[in-house]
Amino acid sequence: MSTLPFEIGQKASLIKRFGAAEVEAFAGLSEDFNPLHLDSAFAATTPFERPIVHGMLLASLFSGLLGQQLPGKGTVYLGQSLSFKQPVFVGDEVTAEVEIITLRSDKPIITLATRIVTAAGALAVTGEAVVKFG
Repeated sequence: MSTLPFEIGQKASLIKRFGAAEVEAFAGLSEDFNPLHLDSAFAATTPFERPIVHGMLLASLFSGLLGQQLPGKGTVYLGQSLSFKQPVFVGDEVTAEVEIITLRSDKPIITLATRIVTAAGALAVTGEAVVKFG
């Protein structure tokens, strides 16, 4: 039995909208200037038809949730798996969610399901995070 003050099924979430300015800032920070994210004319020639948010920018929301909400301050990332299911368009609102799925009884290590869901309810990103708390 875990001695951590957490329970399987416990969740935290946040709602976010990434506009063009955030996507451009992330491009500069990550050096990912793929025109699919930044150029409306180029994006119009792709199956997406308009610019999409970088997948890793979306996934960065998990870091905020883990470090600020669940488990919270002092959390250290040990690993993260990601699967990108569908695009999120620049300007679209998303909900990022983490949910505890495993608690280690021998160490303060937690595994959480990670999800990004669009405002329309479509699953855009899934994965699992493993973190150490405390």
